[in-house]
Amino acid sequence: MLNFNPGAKQITLLKTVLFVAALGPLVRLVLFGFTDRLGANPIEFITRNTGDWTLYFLCLTLLITPLRRVTNWNWLIKLRRMVGLFAFFYATLHFTTFLWFDHFFDIDEMLKDVVKRPFITVGFTAFLLLIPLAVTSTNAMVRRLGGKRWQWLHRLIYLIAPLGILHYWWMKAGKNDFSQPVLFGSIVVILLLARVYFNILKPRMQKRRMNPAPT
Repeated sequence: MLNFNPGAKQITLLKTVLFVAALGPLVRLVLFGFTDRLGANPIEFITRNTGDWTLYFLCLTLLITPLRRVTNWNWLIKLRRMVGLFAFFYATLHFTTFLWFDHFFDIDEMLKDVVKRPFITVGFTAFLLLIPLAVTSTNAMVRRLGGKRWQWLHRLIYLIAPLGILHYWWMKAGKNDFSQPVLFGSIVVILLLARVYFNILKPRMQKRRMNPAPT
């Protein structure tokens, strides 16, 4: 196993690289907008792109803990907050596109649409659940809530990710194109099963090895 244990300066450099790279999709959208490369339906392009990147960052957030367990790279946990906040950032852009271009900031009409169309209901619910995670992402909020309560709150990610996949699935249902939702869904299922293994199954197996049943 590769023994990679970066120091404080290297962690800072990694965070900087991650921050710049995570802004890449937004920079690309802006450049495409200025160079008229958003396609025949710019709103759909922006909506799809910001939604895709929300799911990418949600998957990366779920990946960090299993990857840390497998590699023993405990420093990865220092990147998780930034990855999670970028998931919220792109989800906010995704929602703002819907509120701005579809409803021109008419909250009443937007809420009617949320109630009327199930795939929007699911996506809106996932976005609302992301808000408390983003708000409580600081060290000060961890201390204020206490470690256990903070952990329980942030387990909402296990609900948010499947809701995001369901939102994407229903959105693609009208076009009968399920390849990407299936891919995202498979990744999320694998990552959630990995957490079940590390948090429940592996400790039980270790306990049985340490305390074998009498013969």
